[in-house]
Amino acid sequence: MIRRIAVLTSGGDAPGMNAAIRAVVRAGVTNGWETYGVKLGYEGLISGKIFPLGKRDVGGIIQRGGTILGSARCPEFKTEAGQRMAIRSLNEAGIDALVVIGGNGSQAGNLALHRMGFPVAGVASTIDNDLFGSEITIGVDTALNIAIEAIDRLKTTASSHQRAFLLEVMGRNCGYLALMSGIAGGAELVVIPEVDTNPEQIADVLREAYEKGKAHAIVIVAEGATYNAKALDEFFLQHRERLGFELRVTILGHVQRGGSPSAYDRILASRLGAAAITEIAKGNYGVLVGLQKSQIVPTPLEDAVGKKKELDPEMIKLARILD
Repeated sequence: MIRRIAVLTSGGDAPGMNAAIRAVVRAGVTNGWETYGVKLGYEGLISGKIFPLGKRDVGGIIQRGGTILGSARCPEFKTEAGQRMAIRSLNEAGIDALVVIGGNGSQAGNLALHRMGFPVAGVASTIDNDLFGSEITIGVDTALNIAIEAIDRLKTTASSHQRAFLLEVMGRNCGYLALMSGIAGGAELVVIPEVDTNPEQIADVLREAYEKGKAHAIVIVAEGATYNAKALDEFFLQHRERLGFELRVTILGHVQRGGSPSAYDRILASRLGAAAITEIAKGNYGVLVGLQKSQIVPTPLEDAVGKKKELDPEMIKLARILD
């Protein structure tokens, strides 16, 4: 019987994580359970940083970026000894079930606890949108809008100086953010890990844009692409005389993770956080709650963790048509 639950955030922070924490706590309290928070992810779980977290404690956090619980890397948790220490901390605090908000690595840790017999549920949250089991994850919409704003701003200065700009966005080994921001931002080319693109192809596209009389040219690059911003910057500097032009490079980086979450991310996070509590109440442990075809759907962690989430080929095709 569930009487006391805990929630933690792990991995990279994502706008909307606080909204998910709020939903988990308030849905848990509505069920009549005591609710607790874990500081600094799995590191805090091992060291017993577990503290009461009530309805009033999560008031006024829905609009805040990042995570009030904090996050930290914890190599120790990847070992069986570390995982057993984490379960011991949960048992000593009287915790009956755990909700983990995070991406692939975070849910891999969640799966490890599940396999050791502890009741868990996961909430899909990562700006990379590479987590199998959810069409879109918490933080993606906000990160995408930040990228599009950056593209719009770069276009303004690019047009003024008639220059080519390259913008690198986050996403690890998944090209979703680059692909969608490239389509929405009207980029001339999108470079993603899922499609091989070499520097000479990029140069050809930019040269063609110039010959067409375009006042600017924008290339969006995913950080996990074979040729990322640093590699492309070096290539275009090295071959500047031969190519006849150079690129101006902007790396958006962690700016995409910051700031207030969008309305979409707040609503998605609220739905997923509450759904995690629903699954625990039903005794459906070891699942990841995510969004599929506009519905909140639980996916077994066994099926969600470690699988490669493919990009929609139609969206890749659309990016090519619209360049």
